[in-house]
Amino acid sequence: MGTLTDLLLLDIETVPELESFTDLDSNWQTLFLDKISKTVPEDARPEESYRRKAGILAEFGKIICISTAYFYEGEDKSLCLKIKSIAGDDEVEILRSFTDLCDKMYLHHRHFQFGGHNIREFDIPYICRRLLINQLPLPDYLQLHDKKPWEVRMFDTLSWWKFGDNKNYVSLHLLANVLDIPSSKSDIDGSRVQDVYYKEKDLPRIVSYCQRDVVVTANIILRFQNLPLLTENRIQIV
Repeated sequence: MGTLTDLLLLDIETVPELESFTDLDSNWQTLFLDKISKTVPEDARPEESYRRKAGILAEFGKIICISTAYFYEGEDKSLCLKIKSIAGDDEVEILRSFTDLCDKMYLHHRHFQFGGHNIREFDIPYICRRLLINQLPLPDYLQLHDKKPWEVRMFDTLSWWKFGDNKNYVSLHLLANVLDIPSSKSDIDGSRVQDVYYKEKDLPRIVSYCQRDVVVTANIILRFQNLPLLTENRIQIV
């Protein structure tokens, strides 16, 4: 990895593209059941499977929030974090704003890397798939489909924690607790996001949760580098 200031941290929040299984037409219901057939019990109710799975499948979900952040040096030379979130009901606008932001980062930091927790297997592939589904161009820095694994440069805290043990999985919440880092799981967790979005219609609450996840990830990266954790006065939300 280069310097910490070359990182663009990110976390996404996703929900099913339609609120319930019954909102899908019969063709899409069949496609969904076929997609999950190998991973859920045969007697599982389609409505419950859709509620649990659709949001994390790029073919059936959508992005409602992308929180990004980058490290910078404060006036006293201490590391600070600046956070910017892109959220809303219009996924196309979210994706366009995100790639605009990345383009600016790419312009000033040609070798910038994405950073986050499990971004290699979830967030980044999900963003790429949703760009294509929405018929938006895939920027050079997201042209990952023909890259060899070692050519894809990301600071993924999940991959880092594996230390080559590919069977190991650790949630962001567990990793934060293990490393004695304040966790983001307070009034909401990932399983509640779609209810907060569709039933409570409280997008700002989801944005706040997403931003807290980015701060936790930033602190995990600092812990990996044996550096002091961020204090609130060194975190700026724009």
